[in-house]
Amino acid sequence: MGRADRAAGRIGRAPAIDIGIDEADRAAIAGGLSRLLADSYTLYLKTHNYHWNVVGPMFNTLHLMFEEQYTELAVAVDQIAERIRALGEPAPGSYRQFAELSSVPEEGDAPGADEMIRRLVAGQETVVRTARSVFPMVEAANDEATADLLTQRMLVHEKTAWMLRSLLA
Repeated sequence: MGRADRAAGRIGRAPAIDIGIDEADRAAIAGGLSRLLADSYTLYLKTHNYHWNVVGPMFNTLHLMFEEQYTELAVAVDQIAERIRALGEPAPGSYRQFAELSSVPEEGDAPGADEMIRRLVAGQETVVRTARSVFPMVEAANDEATADLLTQRMLVHEKTAWMLRSLLA
């Protein structure tokens, strides 16, 4: 690139985002997705912790089930963060940021298997509520890509909550 390009500021700067969603709407949607990311990551950590620490007669079943769940969540947090970036905003990525943004409570105790399941049901449902809360601004901005992501996340978390709840019946 030549001197004219440097003078015009075309080197070192990415082109403006022009995807049909204005900057304010993209920022608001990314803020909602950041809360979803924080909830999902906190639930990932909780599920992984329970995978490591579950004991009792349902150990093998729960150990394997929790592994499937945290593996799915690991993929999900990447998809959510990448959508935030596609909207032109930075994705939160620290424990401090996640703690400030998350609605999923952290626990420092070692519950029994039934309590682990109850807490994971509550966590799954919290993530669904967070995803659902972002929908109005996504629909208003005609952001179909984020709407699709939210719909998929809600489907997964609602199904997982149902499966976990069924273990307690």
